[in-house]
Amino acid sequence: MNPQYDREIHNRKSIRLRGYDYTSDGAYYITLVTQARRLLFGDIVDGTMHLNNVGRLVVDAWNWLGVQYRYVALDSYVVMPNHFHGIILISDPDMAESSNRRVHRKPLGRLVAAFKTVSTKQFNIVNDTPGHPLWQRNYYKHVIRNNAELERVRNYIVNNPQNWQDDLENPTSGML
Repeated sequence: MNPQYDREIHNRKSIRLRGYDYTSDGAYYITLVTQARRLLFGDIVDGTMHLNNVGRLVVDAWNWLGVQYRYVALDSYVVMPNHFHGIILISDPDMAESSNRRVHRKPLGRLVAAFKTVSTKQFNIVNDTPGHPLWQRNYYKHVIRNNAELERVRNYIVNNPQNWQDDLENPTSGML
């Protein structure tokens, strides 16, 4: 075991907003990156993402999340060669009927963990690599606070493949 590595793990700063309830109604922007930033999900050709089989597994897992949890709606998303951006909308359709019927919700972190688990499991089945990590340990999250911000994030997601040349996750960016 590497003592320096242990200190880094235990001294990481949380990206959570202190005191924020991540089960509350709202829009949440997430980004996940593959383990070791491996290019696993396909290729970008002329600004368009072309998914391979693994990329399609990620899309299937994303869609599963929206079906599995009735208080989750999925908004814009994009699978990139080595990362994923998406917007999760949390709202309880039953709240309009009765405030006494609020569904027990998983917080955002548990929803993302479910997505990561399902996609990783399918990845390992297809590749016969049991226990192999697909994603990095953590993920980026941002609470979207208003409609203007929601539109900015949607545009960023939709245009992400066209900006791959300059993307910080692109291992070849800046090499031209």
